[in-house]
Amino acid sequence: MMRINNLIVFLFVMLAMACTNKKTTEQGSENNNAMENNLNKKEMYLLIGTYTSEGGSEGIYSYKFNSETVSVDSVGMVEATNPSYLVISPNENFIYAVGESGDNSTVSAFSFDKENGALSHINTQPSGGADPCYIEIDSHGNNIITANYSGGSVSLFSIRGDGGLSSVNSVIKFDGSGPDKSRQASSHLHSVRFSPDGRFLFASDLGADKIYRFSSTESVFEGQPVINQSDILDIDAPEGTGPRHFDYHPSGKYMYLLGELSGEVVVYDYNNGNITEKQTIVSDSLNARGAGDIHVSPDGKFVYASNRLKGDGISIFLVDEDSGELSKIGYQLTGGHPRNFIITPDGSKLLVACRDDNIVQIFDVDKNTGLLTNTNKDIKVGMPVCLKLVAI
Repeated sequence: MMRINNLIVFLFVMLAMACTNKKTTEQGSENNNAMENNLNKKEMYLLIGTYTSEGGSEGIYSYKFNSETVSVDSVGMVEATNPSYLVISPNENFIYAVGESGDNSTVSAFSFDKENGALSHINTQPSGGADPCYIEIDSHGNNIITANYSGGSVSLFSIRGDGGLSSVNSVIKFDGSGPDKSRQASSHLHSVRFSPDGRFLFASDLGADKIYRFSSTESVFEGQPVINQSDILDIDAPEGTGPRHFDYHPSGKYMYLLGELSGEVVVYDYNNGNITEKQTIVSDSLNARGAGDIHVSPDGKFVYASNRLKGDGISIFLVDEDSGELSKIGYQLTGGHPRNFIITPDGSKLLVACRDDNIVQIFDVDKNTGLLTNTNKDIKVGMPVCLKLVAI
C-alpha cells in the first residue's frame, strides 16, 4: 500500500511539473510575441520636449504618429519649463522631464494616458544640480537619475506610489577638468544610462573626459537607492573627447560614445560592466565641436550620430557584425541644430529634432544600406530638443 501511495504522489508531482512547465513555456511565448508585436507596431505616440524660453513652445507636446503612412496628428500639450529631456516609465504610465533653468532647475512627473495620449502634471521638485540635461529611470520604475550639466553632478530621486517624485535623495558631485579651458574648466555631466544587463549605471562627464561607472542595486524596492555611491569607477575617455551621449549595441557587447568636442565616436567592448576601448572614428569632419546624439539601429547593423554648428546632419556608420567596429558610409543633411533624434522600433523611420528650424524631420531608413531619405513631412514645433516614442 505504501508503494502505491508513493507512486500516486510521484505521478501527481510529475503531472504538476508538466503543467507548470507548459504554463512557463506559454508565458515565455506570450512575452516574446508581445515584444515582437510592439516592435512591429506602426501606431505610436510621439512626445516632444522643447525649450520654452524662446520659439513659442509651452512644454511637452504629444502627437499620434504612424510610421507606415507618416501621418502625424496633434493630441495635446502639457505646460512645463524647458523640458529638454524626457524619460518614460517601464509601464509607460508616467513621463519624467528635466526643467533646464540654471540654478532654478527642476525635475517633473506627469501621468500619461495611453488611451488618448493626454499628459497631466503630478508634481515638480528642485533638481539639486544646475541645468539637468538628461534623465534616466531604473527598470523597476522606482528611481530617477539626472545628469546635471552646469552642476557637474548626478541627482537621485525616489518615485512615489502615485508616480510623483520625492525630493532629491542625494546629489553626487564631481570635480574634474579637461584640456579645453573654455569648455572643460570643470565637470559637466551630460548623460546617465543603465547598462544592457541593468547591473551598472554609466555617466558621461564632458568636462573631465571621464565615464563613471556605478554598481546598481540588484533588488530595488521603493525608497531604496538604485546605485551604490561608495562604488564608483572612473574610466578615462580619450583626451579632448568631451563625452556627451552613448548607446549600446542590441547584442549588449558594445558601447558607442559620442564626443561633443572631438566629433568622434569611441567604440568600446562591453563585458560584465567593463568597457575596453577598441576604435575611434570621426563623425564630425568639419570639427564644429558640436556633436549631439547617437543611436544604434534596432537591428544592430548601423550607428547614427548627429552633428551641429557646421554642416548640420547625421553621420551614418556600418557596424561590423564580428567586431562591432564602425565604418562611415554616409551623411544626411538635416535642419538646423539636430540636438536629438530617435529611431522607430521597427527601424523604418528616423526622426530628428531640429531646434533652430523649429521642426521635427522624418526620414525613411533603408534597412539594407542604412541611408536616409527625407519624407518632407515635417512637424512644426518651437525649439524641439527631445523625442520619445510610445507604442499604442
